[in-house]
Amino acid sequence: MMHVFRPRDLDFLLYDVLSTEALCESERFAQHDREVFDSILETARKLAEDKFETHACDQDSNPPRLEHGEIKVAKAVKAATDAFIENGFSAGPFPEKWGGLALPSTIVNAYTFYFNAANIATSTYVGLTIAAANMLMNHGDDAVKEMYLPHLVAGVAFGTMCLSEPHAGSSLANLKTTATPRADGTYQITGNKMWITGADHDLSDNIYHFVLARLPDAAVGTKGISLFLVPKFEVNEDGSLGERNDVKVVGLNHKMGYRGSVNGVVAFGETGACRGRLVGIPHAGLSHMFHMMNEARVGTGMAAVSCAYAGYRHSLIYAQERPQGFKLGQRDQSQPEVMIIEHADVRRMLIQQKAYVEGSLHLVLYCAQLMDRHEIALDAKDEKAGELDFLLALLTPIAKAWVSEHCIDANRAAMQVLGGCGYTKDYPVERLYRDNRLNAIVEGTTGIQALDLLGRKVTMGQGAALRLLMAEIQKTLAAAKEIDGLGQWAEALDAKCQLVAQATMSAMGAAMNQEIEKFLCNATPYLNALGHVVIGWMWLEQAVVAKTGLAARPDDSFLLGKVQTCQYFYEWELPRVEQWTRVLTPIETTCLDMQTDWF
Repeated sequence: MMHVFRPRDLDFLLYDVLSTEALCESERFAQHDREVFDSILETARKLAEDKFETHACDQDSNPPRLEHGEIKVAKAVKAATDAFIENGFSAGPFPEKWGGLALPSTIVNAYTFYFNAANIATSTYVGLTIAAANMLMNHGDDAVKEMYLPHLVAGVAFGTMCLSEPHAGSSLANLKTTATPRADGTYQITGNKMWITGADHDLSDNIYHFVLARLPDAAVGTKGISLFLVPKFEVNEDGSLGERNDVKVVGLNHKMGYRGSVNGVVAFGETGACRGRLVGIPHAGLSHMFHMMNEARVGTGMAAVSCAYAGYRHSLIYAQERPQGFKLGQRDQSQPEVMIIEHADVRRMLIQQKAYVEGSLHLVLYCAQLMDRHEIALDAKDEKAGELDFLLALLTPIAKAWVSEHCIDANRAAMQVLGGCGYTKDYPVERLYRDNRLNAIVEGTTGIQALDLLGRKVTMGQGAALRLLMAEIQKTLAAAKEIDGLGQWAEALDAKCQLVAQATMSAMGAAMNQEIEKFLCNATPYLNALGHVVIGWMWLEQAVVAKTGLAARPDDSFLLGKVQTCQYFYEWELPRVEQWTRVLTPIETTCLDMQTDWF
């Protein structure tokens, strides 16, 4: 198995750019330091290589099976998840009160990157469990948390997220699953859920399903949805396993990618004996679930980055080792062939991958750090907590949708670098492409994220979040203008910020005229434009740090590569903002005006 990780990629972003160790100056993270972080990340990298990466190919060819109503997964998957739990990674983000390690989200996302890149299918089981536990910790009452949360933190039980139904995918207002009160304070859950990852398996003693359902007095639409915890096995008062609950998988979805993770249809209450417990406030289930979903959206961005990073590194190693052809103009073909990395078009595909992957990784880690800074501000009762929350909310759909779309393009380029070999299962790049294709769909498609960005996040607080973002970008522009060679890029990004501002005003004009369909009809181009500006900002931040480092180490190839990739993004990618904003200023309505019967 070829190990592809280069630890400096992560270290540069965590410490040189984001100064993650500064989080330890707060009371919340004071028990940690960089030495602790480095030890955790090194352990994660080795475990990812030794336990996760080694079975990724076989797992893809031999997906989970449904046998006599039970799901069976490969033994190597359990060995990997057991090692993940034994090394404390499932407990990473949680307070010591619940058996956790109280690590910053930035570090949790960083070690998740290693596990995802090694084997996204296996990593999904533990990733969902961490998200489920975090939601329960934030919204469950004391009794429910005392009974169930320690099991999730310790990895004794795994978690799922049960939203969609066979008749209603993203349209949660139409869900039909019901929750009827029982005399013992629990609820009878009845209904079917679709697209449930981790729906059943033999990796843990128990599985806790977090299920959206309607109470008998529920209003129609999303305001009538409540959240319930439904265990696979009942839990006794002493924490031991009780009877099997009336929950079962009735079918598996056979997927293009993520083939090693279970995804299926789950039936709740077929015999009328499915018990669940209310989590949080009645009829507020969707807002509670959004806590998990928003975390999962940033997590989906990290999943997309991880798959793309693995593809990029595999294609880079291949290009460095694969001899084929001669340099243009070389007449003496008795000489050895050159490695394909010597060909300009191969370097183009590699630098495109590098630009998308390392820019996206920066953004996702930045979002994770915003989570940490928000928690620190709340602890200190700092009014900046609200600003950090706004900024994170604005960047979340970009971190999910822009990243997942462009990281798919990175995987496509990785396959192309390998040529015919990239299309075969002899190399992992085709699997990584198939795996990554899901990330633009799951947790809300790109179109849904675009509607959320323009329709909710840009408008909240009368544009406060967008103003905060632009203010942060201006700080970087000011720093870049002081560094030789970066001034022209700062000016270019500033100009593109102006284009996005104009596009925003144009869209707002339609909204104020109550032309809602017109306001949102080009939301996806808007997301692309703002996403490119944000990634341009990420690359300029990296270039500022790299240029500063080069002053002391002018031959550092890693830093030289950072500056060159920033140049690529500004020459090849940033100009695309003009194309996307053109259909917003004024709003171009060709797609909206296309009649359904004209297709």
